[in-house]
Amino acid sequence: MSSAAVPEHPWLLPGALVPTARTVRRTPRDWVVDGLAVLSSVAWVLVAHEDAMSARPEFAANVGPSWLPEVDFFLGLLVSVALLLRRRWPVGLAVATAPLALCSVTSGVALLIILFTLVVHRRLTVALVAVGWNVVTLPVFLALRPDPVLPFWATMAWSLLFIGGTVAWALFVRARRQLVLSLRDRAERAEAEQQLRVGQARQLERTRIAREMHDVLAHRISLLSLHAGALEFRPDAPPEEVARAAGVIRASAHAALQDLREVIGVLRAEPGGVGTPEPPQPTLADVPVLVAESRAAGARVSVVDEVADPAAVPAAVGRSAYRIVQEGLTNARKHAPGAVVVVRLAGGPGDGLAVEIRNPWPVGAPASAIPGTGTGLVGVAERVSLAGGRLTHGRDPEGDFRLAAWLPWPAS
Repeated sequence: MSSAAVPEHPWLLPGALVPTARTVRRTPRDWVVDGLAVLSSVAWVLVAHEDAMSARPEFAANVGPSWLPEVDFFLGLLVSVALLLRRRWPVGLAVATAPLALCSVTSGVALLIILFTLVVHRRLTVALVAVGWNVVTLPVFLALRPDPVLPFWATMAWSLLFIGGTVAWALFVRARRQLVLSLRDRAERAEAEQQLRVGQARQLERTRIAREMHDVLAHRISLLSLHAGALEFRPDAPPEEVARAAGVIRASAHAALQDLREVIGVLRAEPGGVGTPEPPQPTLADVPVLVAESRAAGARVSVVDEVADPAAVPAAVGRSAYRIVQEGLTNARKHAPGAVVVVRLAGGPGDGLAVEIRNPWPVGAPASAIPGTGTGLVGVAERVSLAGGRLTHGRDPEGDFRLAAWLPWPAS
């Protein structure tokens, strides 16, 4: 006795509203079940009417007035056809057929089907009222229409057995449907949460890529600005130096445009897209190249490398160290052009990786100061915090600007 309507959840969702008639949609399986219910009820009507009209003397006392069998037969057929409405108006149908529980024999199967429908699809309080009515009216029915073969108490026991079996079956179907709905709801929630987690992870990854590209572009554009400033203040420089500076400017601009193209491609890429460009992933081994670029731009950089085993540095730790050095060199070019910058790397497995960039504190503001976004150190602090490290920056007791970070390096 299934239904396409979504049953209520009195145990899962107390006080939930019962679906209205407009939400009921019969599936082909529902039509088959309803047809079988009507045919079963009609078959019982025919059997009960045949027994009532039988000439056997044991049925004479159960017939009553001569017109009662014909009326009961008509009522049984009417209720059987009305079973087609049990999905839309189960409570109304139960109320309309409630008086038949007092005197109608042919309506017995239909009344049990209606009771089954109430227990499955409506609140337990409504179902209990219907069950109680059938139990209370049972003695009255047996008094008006006694069984010609079985005694009163035996008939009472059999009738209660049929009612109890119907209610037990209905409760089982109800519990099974609620379990299926609960599992389906959990699966839908899990799928929605998974999609949310994927979206958040994708957004975090894009944000991380954009932050790294900020570091890359700031470094390259600062180099470009330094070379352009040198050409501006030395218009009488030898042609060889002008050509070399122009070549560096061209190479830096080309690299900056390439990096910008990559980050825009990543941020515009759709989920699951093909051909998504890979973001740059520098490591600690790329720090010498970074220093060489700064030296080529005219910066004076000194490197003290005391890392015990550079090849053993984890990729994530090395990448963070590279970004810290890159930000330190960029800041030195912006705020202390011409100053000597000291880069120190030290550490080993289990001790962590220490990164320090030191340069003299600038005196006054340089005339060709390169503007910045003011978020470089904020991004570095966030990166170090996510890696589980520590970061300090500012003027030290010796009067130098010091950017120092410690990154965890697990022991192998």
